[in-house]
Amino acid sequence: MIMLYGSQRDYDAMAGRPGDDPPPMSPEQVAAMHAHMEAVHQELAESGELVDAHGLTAPVHARRIRLRQGAPVVTDGPYPETQEVLAGFTIVDCDSFDRATRIAARFVDPDAGGAYVDVRPVADGIEDLH
Repeated sequence: MIMLYGSQRDYDAMAGRPGDDPPPMSPEQVAAMHAHMEAVHQELAESGELVDAHGLTAPVHARRIRLRQGAPVVTDGPYPETQEVLAGFTIVDCDSFDRATRIAARFVDPDAGGAYVDVRPVADGIEDLH
């Protein structure tokens, strides 16, 4: 699984809302980002490596559930602007972890300072958790 991260500030920038870090994205920049993601996913679909992929809504639409003294406590977003959250994911079925790493590198925006993605194998069973 290739996990992409972002913060509420990143979602605000994609929506064109004022901010300094990162600055608001133009509609053309958002369209180019989506076109890039679609192109990578299309290539993975054509190669037979794409299993699934989805973007997630902004953190402002999220809920966090914790247990406090055995009772669930629900906190609505937004979370602090600097808190990174899972922004989307792509699941691939490929020949090796190295291949998955090469695919993941295509999702890192070279213009976004500090941007990163994580790659982790999906566990098929309890034996994969060791």
